[in-house]
Amino acid sequence: HEAVAEAAVVPAPDPLRLAVPKAYVVLAGGWEPGPDTAKILFEHSRAVLAPYKRIRRLEFAELPKTVSGKIRRIELRERTALGTGAEYDEGDLK
Repeated sequence: HEAVAEAAVVPAPDPLRLAVPKAYVVLAGGWEPGPDTAKILFEHSRAVLAPYKRIRRLEFAELPKTVSGKIRRIELRERTALGTGAEYDEGDLK
């Protein structure tokens, strides 16, 4: 989607499905983080991805990177487990 500059997806715990895909998104210039942008990204995910691949949660945040520029997914999983940050849930924005 044109609103996304960078993104990484990690599993997030879910009481119903055990784990669901959670996306950490860095927005492109001109886009503001908020529920409207989250809803647009959830709708795009619903339109182009298979149901089991669809993002169910989303957080707007800078991505932690290594010295060589690779995304540190382990840090994102730890952040998800701790529950830090403002998270949008697909079910809340329908």
